[in-house]
Amino acid sequence: MRAGPKGAIKAEPLDLSGWPTSRAQRRERFISEFLITPKGVGAREPFSLRPFQREIVRGAFAPGIRTALVSLPRGNGKSALAAALALAEMFVGPDSAEVLVVASDMRQAQIVLRMARRMVELNPVLRERVHVYADRLVLPENDAILLPLPAEPGALHGHDPSLLIVDELHVVTGEVWEAVTSVSGKRPESLTLAISTPASSPDSVMWSLVKHGRSGQDSAFYFKEYAAPEGCAVDDRKAWRLANPALSCRRPFLSEDGLEAVRKTISEARFRQLRLGQWVTGVESWLPWGAWDACTTRRAVQRRERVVLAFDGSASGDSTALVGCTLDGFIWVEGLWENPGDQRWRVPRGDVDRAVDMAFETYDVLELAADPWGWRSEIEAWAQRHGEKRVLEWNTAHAARMAPATDRLYQAVVTGQVSHDGDRRLAAHVAHCVAKRTPMGDLVSKDKRGSPRKIDAAVAAIVAYDRAQWHINNKPRKKAKGFK
Repeated sequence: MRAGPKGAIKAEPLDLSGWPTSRAQRRERFISEFLITPKGVGAREPFSLRPFQREIVRGAFAPGIRTALVSLPRGNGKSALAAALALAEMFVGPDSAEVLVVASDMRQAQIVLRMARRMVELNPVLRERVHVYADRLVLPENDAILLPLPAEPGALHGHDPSLLIVDELHVVTGEVWEAVTSVSGKRPESLTLAISTPASSPDSVMWSLVKHGRSGQDSAFYFKEYAAPEGCAVDDRKAWRLANPALSCRRPFLSEDGLEAVRKTISEARFRQLRLGQWVTGVESWLPWGAWDACTTRRAVQRRERVVLAFDGSASGDSTALVGCTLDGFIWVEGLWENPGDQRWRVPRGDVDRAVDMAFETYDVLELAADPWGWRSEIEAWAQRHGEKRVLEWNTAHAARMAPATDRLYQAVVTGQVSHDGDRRLAAHVAHCVAKRTPMGDLVSKDKRGSPRKIDAAVAAIVAYDRAQWHINNKPRKKAKGFK
């Protein structure tokens, strides 16, 4: 079928008289009566919603639901279901229905559009009513539109969607999610539906929404999670079926031998994340999943308490962090200066200088270990004001020093020997850390060169904990008293 408008649409609008008024039932009926499976199992046959898909539709389109999140492993028909719901919204949704499909980039967003376009092409009833363009579908009879968009805040403003589908939420940033939520919810009835595999980091919009959904406290939020049980063997086929409803439903469209072939060609962590729907570490993160959060405690550093400070500075691009650690292993952020996204921004060195002085006034600072890159003159000034024995240079690029320090904090976290106050900024920097293997041990690094995912506060925490442990293990010995 040639893309583009057909000229005047002569076909009468679909007769929907007598159809149920329930949002979910109307969509189920439209999909069952008008849509054809475009490819795969059952290709060119009527689109048959499996029980798990009906459960998703009924949950997401239940009365009062404004946001729905479905966590589902790959291969379970996410794009096909999204395309089916997008077309249903155009025909049985409100007048001037606007369906937006948002993905990490235009190529990914076009996947749902292409599948929806193929469904239109396969049914003459739909084909004679829908204008098909290269970048959208339009239904003139009620002024409905299906439009794919990249996950960019600028592309989302100015829309009024009745259905906003977010494909693969795990790659969507907080800025984009804020843009998504700012354009949705303007209509009396609208839905934001996110369908995604789990993310690889706790520092993600999806993980925040999963925790929100698991709490069960938001009546306007529908959450459905398909995942294998924690601790299951990676080759446990019963666990596979629990995680993959397309493998265990009536007329399955996912095969065990296909999953087995995938299992042999990717890492265990990737297989668990992408094909078993589990939130796991080992994909990118330095620390095990949830280990840092488990060390959160209620604790306040007391005035004049003995502490160690660590400083990791930058000029503009990265963050500048001043992190402290008590001698009982409690880590906190004393100061963190981050670029708000302004290319002209520079670290406010005067504010950093005052924060260091204030810390020395507030606590009994045994030591300030500072990375000298770009801050040597300030470090020399701090040493003059606070004592050369208490301010020392610590080169964080020196692997022979940083590798043992990194391992020391790692072991303390996984064994629960360190604690922190749950500072979200520090947690984000820790979550951004990727383990880099070296002959001297693991170091932490960004996920890629030039990444906006900063790790400076985590680096400072590693140094602060390491130096605090040094002071614990090297207490000054008391002189023995002699007898006259």
